[in-house]
Amino acid sequence: MDGSKHGFSMRVVLFFAMYFNLGITNTLHSVDEHGQYHSSSSAEQHLLEPPDQVDVAENEIYDSDESNLLRTPLDRGPYFDLSASKNITALVGKTAYLNCRVKNLGNKTVSWVRHRDIHLLTVGRFTYTSDQRFQSVHNAQTDDWSLQIRYPQKRDTGVYECQISTTPPVGHSMHLIVVEPVTIVVGGPDIYINTGSTVNLTCVVRNSPEPPSTIIWTHNNQEINYDSARGGVSVITEKGETTTSYLLIQRAKGPDSGKYVCSPSNANSYFINVHVLNGEHPEPMQHGGQLRIGDPLHVFVFVIITLLLGGR
Repeated sequence: MDGSKHGFSMRVVLFFAMYFNLGITNTLHSVDEHGQYHSSSSAEQHLLEPPDQVDVAENEIYDSDESNLLRTPLDRGPYFDLSASKNITALVGKTAYLNCRVKNLGNKTVSWVRHRDIHLLTVGRFTYTSDQRFQSVHNAQTDDWSLQIRYPQKRDTGVYECQISTTPPVGHSMHLIVVEPVTIVVGGPDIYINTGSTVNLTCVVRNSPEPPSTIIWTHNNQEINYDSARGGVSVITEKGETTTSYLLIQRAKGPDSGKYVCSPSNANSYFINVHVLNGEHPEPMQHGGQLRIGDPLHVFVFVIITLLLGGR
């Protein structure tokens, strides 16, 4: 009885050994067309596969479309480079450009739409509006599609959208602000000052998208020479969102009277008339002119005299 049990156990062991051996053999062996056996591990079989097929399976960089181009896994089609597409502040009458930089455009097109009236302005390089001030300008080297606006006016202020003809379309909006710089000289149009006092003309430039590169002062249509023999004439300019230029004329005399013009490089000019008084009564006061006298004591005395004369 013990012998039969021992024989049965041996048969079970042999059966399982043969089963696993066949499984391993089937896994590691293959038969070629001539009936020959070939053995290889799974790692070896992977190395025998064609390299290009491995790349296709793992990296998916091969593009099977008509263009046959290589692409990376990060390829997401057309997209906006927002670092080059910003809001713009432009001057009235000076050509403005709204820039739209599009990467990976491919066979898509770029259009510009005005939000105010949902008006299609350009498609690709073509203008789709009767207002010929609008034009599309393409720079192939930088992938820029700019909307050019010639002779912009304040009414052109608003939101403009750059669109890519994907499905659905994608867009990036930009704001255009058209401003008209304002120049004034404080205290104009006429100021009055006593002989020997200091003339301080203050020119202020507002609503300029950038500070004027230069501000020129003229006196009676002649540019002021700060190094002239007269001396005592200087200018101080502080640039910023609001630019201010101060013209200082020390020890004012009769010849310093006249028309002074402040002319910023990117804004309109503004003039003021200076009257240097030599003790005489400023008659223009009676016609709405503004009196400015350098010595505060003289101003106080003049006001008292005016009040006394008015009480009679």
